[in-house]
Parts: sequence; structure tokens; C-alpha cells
Amino acid sequence: MATTTPAGVRGSHAKHGAPDGAPMTHRQIMEAMSGLLLGMFAAIISSTIVSNALPTIIRDLGGGQSAYTWVVTASLLAMTATTPLWGKMADLVSKKALVQLALCVYVVGSVMAGLAQNPAMLISARAIQGIGGGGLSALAQIIMATMISPRERGRYSGYLGATYAVATVGGPLLGGVITDTSWLGWRWCMYVGVPIALIALVVLQKTLHLPVAKRKVKVDWAGAFFITAAACLLLIWVTFAGDKYDWLSWQTCAMVGGSIVLALIFLFVETRASEPIIPLRLFRNRTIALASLASLFVGVAMFAGTVFFSQYFQLARGKSPTMSGVMTIPMIAGLFVSSTVSGQIITRTGRWKAWLVTGGVLLTAGLGLLGTMRYDTPYWHLAVYMAVTGLGVGMMMQNLVLSTQNQVAPQDLGSASSVITFFRSLGGALGVSVLGSVMSTRVTHYVEEGLAELGPKGAALGSAGSGGGGIPDLSKLPAPFRPVIESAFGHGIGDVFLYVAPFALLAFLVTLFIKEVPLRTSDAPAQAAAPEQADTTVAPAASPADAAASGEEKVPSWAVASTVPAGEGPANTQRLAAVATVAAACTGSSVCTGSCGPSIST
Repeated sequence: MATTTPAGVRGSHAKHGAPDGAPMTHRQIMEAMSGLLLGMFAAIISSTIVSNALPTIIRDLGGGQSAYTWVVTASLLAMTATTPLWGKMADLVSKKALVQLALCVYVVGSVMAGLAQNPAMLISARAIQGIGGGGLSALAQIIMATMISPRERGRYSGYLGATYAVATVGGPLLGGVITDTSWLGWRWCMYVGVPIALIALVVLQKTLHLPVAKRKVKVDWAGAFFITAAACLLLIWVTFAGDKYDWLSWQTCAMVGGSIVLALIFLFVETRASEPIIPLRLFRNRTIALASLASLFVGVAMFAGTVFFSQYFQLARGKSPTMSGVMTIPMIAGLFVSSTVSGQIITRTGRWKAWLVTGGVLLTAGLGLLGTMRYDTPYWHLAVYMAVTGLGVGMMMQNLVLSTQNQVAPQDLGSASSVITFFRSLGGALGVSVLGSVMSTRVTHYVEEGLAELGPKGAALGSAGSGGGGIPDLSKLPAPFRPVIESAFGHGIGDVFLYVAPFALLAFLVTLFIKEVPLRTSDAPAQAAAPEQADTTVAPAASPADAAASGEEKVPSWAVASTVPAGEGPANTQRLAAVATVAAACTGSSVCTGSCGPSIST
């Protein structure tokens, strides 16, 4: 007994480039993904390449700690605010055209960033980069889900995780070398991603061929505006609270209250929109709701490490930008190994929840251990702590997306994927803003303590070497003052990781309640070819008698068919026989319309 593919599915696969209705081969998938991986690499490297260069950049442009965090936050904010729009557009128009548009926006932002003359111009350019990066991050996941079944997707998610890891470790290293090279300078850090993005455009044009959904496009611009406004106002508040005004002040009441009002208006608009940016019905699914919440907490934990490690190694340990990148390799190696290995094993076994739970444990433990670090902590201790943290991030990041994509029908794939990316980016943006303010406060406190221990001489050194609250240049500080600054930054950044650890613990607790659902074995075009898509979740097929007795609606045909693995052998024959029996019995029942059985031939 063998399965046959319905005609509608054959047509969908043919548009993918798979001949005669056969699923895409590994080579065809990798060719199609090559441009996506290049685009992802360009977007990620633009974020990480500036991490070790930021202290130098901010000093050259005359900024302080607020500008430091805003250069990072502006990109995350733009990515967060635009991700749902990119995701929804992917459900309505050509995904290929959208990812190429995202690359063009990214190139424009990169060129502007390289030409920046002051912190405000750099922050604006980074926001434009974030818009393009948000599109690339969301669309890469969506396009991969369109081409590949959830069961096989774990393997290819590992490739995305590996690309993320290589760009993350390569970016700081490359940025450090560029910054330390006198005839280049930090501006070339902004230009590095441009040729990569241009190559990605050409490769995508030649290799990516996806079916285009012919639907009437009606974008929910009102929803996009209100969710963007709510996120922006909230992030502006957390950035300036504790610096420009007190946490408990009328400004806080106005901004937080305004953000809540805008969020409520957004929810109201979404209930009335015919094509909502974020379909609220998705959150009726427990897995999607819990995965979104876990992604919010993971975002806080994940971005904290990549942002504050560069300051730790340069300002607490006196390392060069290049060495600062080298010393973060253990964390990136952990992320690389865990994302790749977990993806391969998930593809073979179909089991993913254990990786989420284990990742939560490792992430919490790693951040807790990093919270104990000081400026003189032995490096091999830090290497172990960073590796544990990286293992945890790698196990959680991609698998939260995978668990969500496995739950939705094809027409909601873009929206559901972007929801997870949105909450992860929102967590990162909020975390970087709040933790940047916390770090500045803690460092100031420890500097004052250190100067007090030096007595009157310390007060004189403090007034001479503080630099007005900007990013200090250790090489220009008086000898007695430098250990005070190094100790303050080491202790202050250690406190930041200690404050982040509870968020990782919350992410772990949330994953415990996520129900594991078997991964489907059909891709989005095959599901879309099925006659029914009314249900947004994958549920095991109940018996016809039970369904009739309970009054439940039958499982959609795309969900039933997709849980039957292809191949031969006794196990597969038994599964196909069971499905055939259910289909035959269901056809005669009162709850069946006659279209729920998969196409089966003997």
C-alpha cells in the first residue's frame, strides 16, 4: 500500500520547482534557502558587528550610555513594530517580493548608518536597518515553513540557527578588527552587510520560486499603526525612566497609560478588521499563547548577553574590540551546537518539547552563573557560564517558532510566525532599554563606592576622569582611577545578568505547560490543497462513533493527511490502514461531509 498525492498538491509542488508532484529534494530546498540564509546573515551581522565597536562609536560621536542603548534599541524597536506587518503581508502577497524589499530597506539603512555624523543620525539609520531586519527575520521563517513540513523543518531550522551563530560570532570579531584597523575605522562596520545583501538579492531572484496566493490584498493599516504606537511609547518610557525623570512620576503615568490605551484600541481594531495584522483567534490555541509569552521572556534574556558582553570585556577587563569578540566564542559555540543538533534529532524523532524544557533550565542556570561575575573572575569560569547560556538559547529560540508553525493552517502561517518574532523582539527591546538604565545606575553606585574608599584623592580623580557620564576610555584614565572603573563595570554588568535570570526562569515555567503535538509531515502547499482548513490546530483523529456522540467537528483533511508518514514497511502500512478505516467509516457517519479522507490507493 502506498500513498498518492492529490492533483492539487502536485500543482503546488510543481510551482516550487519539484517535478511530477514530488516533494522538494534536499538540494532544491538548500538552493531556495541559500538566498534566505545570506539575507539573514546580513541582517544579523549588522546587529552584532557594532557590539564591540559601540564604545568607540559613541565616544567618536559624543554620546553617552543613553545613546549606547538607543543605538541597539532603535533597531530592535523598528524590528518589533514592523514584524507583524511583514508577517501579515506574507499571507497576502508574494513572499519573494517582500523579502527582496526587506533587503533593499536594509541596504539603505546601512549606507545611512555609515554616513552618520552624530548619535541622532546613527540611531535613525539603525531604525531603518531594523525595519529591513524585521522583514528578513520574519520572512525567512515563513518561507521555510512554506516549503518544508514541520517534521523536516527541525533539520532546516538548525541551519538558520547555525547561520545565526556564525553571524553572531563573526560579527563581533570582524567589527573588532575593522575598528582596530586605522585605515578602515568603525564606519566600515556599517557597510559590511551591503554587498552580502546585494548578493542575496541576486540569489533569491534565481533560486526562490514560491506559489503566489491570488487574494484580494487588504492591509490592516490601522492595526499596524496602533500596535507600532503602543510599542514605541512603551519603549520610549523605559529608555528615559530613571534618567530624564523618576520611575514614579507623571511622565510615567502618561506614557504607560497612553501605551495601554493604544494597545486596547489595537485590540478593538483587530476584532473588526477583515485581515487583521495579528488574528486574535490564534491566541485561543494554548500552544501559540504560551509560546508567545515564553518568547517575550527569552527575548529579554537573549539580547542582554549580546549587548552587554562587549562593554564587560572592554570596560571591565580592558580588552580590545577584537579580543572582546574572541572571548564571547563559548556562548556562540553553545548556541551553534544546540540549535544544529536539536534540529537534526527533532527531524528524526518528531519530539520537540524536551528540548524546550532543557533549554529553559540551561538558560536560567547560565544567566544565574553570569550574575556572579566580576572584573577579575577567571576567564575559564566565564567561558563555561557563556557556553551553558548559549546552549539554552539555541534550544529555545527556533523550537518556539517550530511549535507554533505546527499549530496553524497555511493561511495563518505568516501571522503566527511573526507573532513569535514580535514578542521575542519586544522582550529584547524592553530588556535592553531597562537593563541599560539599571546598569548605568549600578555602575555609578559602584564608582562612588570605589572613590569613597580612595578618600579625598578619589574625589579629585573622580571629577577629573569621569568624562561627564560618557563611555570612558580606559587608556586615558589616571592609574588609581582605572581599577575603580573596571571594578564598577564588572560588578554592574554582573548585576544585569542576575536581574535577567528570573525572566529565563519564567520562560522555563511557561514551556512546562506547552502541550507537545506531533509534527506534521506535509508542507504548506500540500495542506492548502486540501478541501478544508477551518481548524487552526492539529488534533489526533477521533473515532467516528466518538465524534458523532460528542458532536465534535471532524479533523480537517490537511491535518489528518499530514500526520501520516510517507514510506513503506509494516509500521507505515498499519498507519495507512488505520487512516483508510477511519476515512471509510467517517464517510458514512452523520458528522462527515465526505471529504475528510486522504487520497489512498492500494
